Amino acid sequence: MPDEPATIIVAGTGPAGLTAALGLADAGFQVNLVGPAANRADARTTALMTPALAYLDTLGALARFRAEAAPLRVMRIVDVTQRLIRSATVTFHAAEIDEDYFGLNIPNSVLNGALEDAVLAATGIRWHREFVESWSLSDSGATATLAGGTQLSASLAVAADGRLSAARLAAGIRTIARPFPQSALVVSFTHSRPHASISTEFHTETGPFTQVPLPGDRSSLVWVVEPHTAETLAALGPVALSDEIERRMQSMLGKVTVDSPVQVYPLGVTLPMTFAKNRVALVGEAAHTFPPIGAQGLNLGIRDVQQLVEIARANADDPGAPSALAAFDARRRPDILARTGAVSLLNRSLLSSMLPAQIARSAGLGLLGAFAPLRALFMREGLRPGSGLSSLVASTRKEVRR
Repeated sequence: MPDEPATIIVAGTGPAGLTAALGLADAGFQVNLVGPAANRADARTTALMTPALAYLDTLGALARFRAEAAPLRVMRIVDVTQRLIRSATVTFHAAEIDEDYFGLNIPNSVLNGALEDAVLAATGIRWHREFVESWSLSDSGATATLAGGTQLSASLAVAADGRLSAARLAAGIRTIARPFPQSALVVSFTHSRPHASISTEFHTETGPFTQVPLPGDRSSLVWVVEPHTAETLAALGPVALSDEIERRMQSMLGKVTVDSPVQVYPLGVTLPMTFAKNRVALVGEAAHTFPPIGAQGLNLGIRDVQQLVEIARANADDPGAPSALAAFDARRRPDILARTGAVSLLNRSLLSSMLPAQIARSAGLGLLGAFAPLRALFMREGLRPGSGLSSLVASTRKEVRR
């Protein structure tokens, strides 16, 4: 680091923004974090995989929420479509790849609060609890004018301000956005039978219906349906909605009782043309949004932060320099495009009534279920990009030596 650490502005105080502030401060930068207090009323949950958890542990955040999270030891996909070609059930066990669990499912209220507490305990972070009114970007740096008139200058601005990112717009980064004919209904519920740390993703004609364990005999649900159906379901009383969820789950967890507010979110895909430009680097939903399939969203955002911190540290004199931003774009592009493409392809295969799409999806899931090495490769890649292939190569070399 130089004698005077570079200053970085982080815009946005969701999980990705709070994590970025923690990571950059931990790397020795002076961070101006801009945004309101963390949302401790968010009724959603987030499944974080073990690599993301390990990173948060290095930042002092994991211990703050670990006791209020539920492990995900088994994940299964069940095809409940009524189409001609249906896939066999596929079950993934963390023990198959020598992991105790794939990750933890955490209430967002708990996660956001833990990250906020970690930020408040950190050195090198100054939190401005306002919104950015306007941005001024030049070759020499970024300046944010806050709603109260304060101006902040920095070498680099980190856009963690969500899918409608004002920082991204100010940087002149165009996006490709495609809305989907789907909405996600999000709710949590208690059940009379234990979940045994098993998450089940039911595939339906309108998208996934995904139950994810919470501590105790509770689970969260992300139910993807057509927008008008989501609104109809949200308007049901808690008793009727509980009965409908139990019916859809075929009573596998016994009696269901909804115990949280019901939230509905429209779905779509948004991808920027570049992930960094004009002193601005994109992380989290400013860099990618796609349907909630496979627990990829925030895990991808935390990888954004990790690689941004690495590149900023390697360019400590000027972390917002064009060469640093080009390196960040090059590092993130393959991972983001691959994950977005895979999730979108699986989602489209669920929506399609065409026989070739049904056959392809059934064949792919069938191979995963029947062929253990391929299943292990898939699970490792889901946790850590590149780890599945490297493990396969190492295993092959070991066999050759014998």
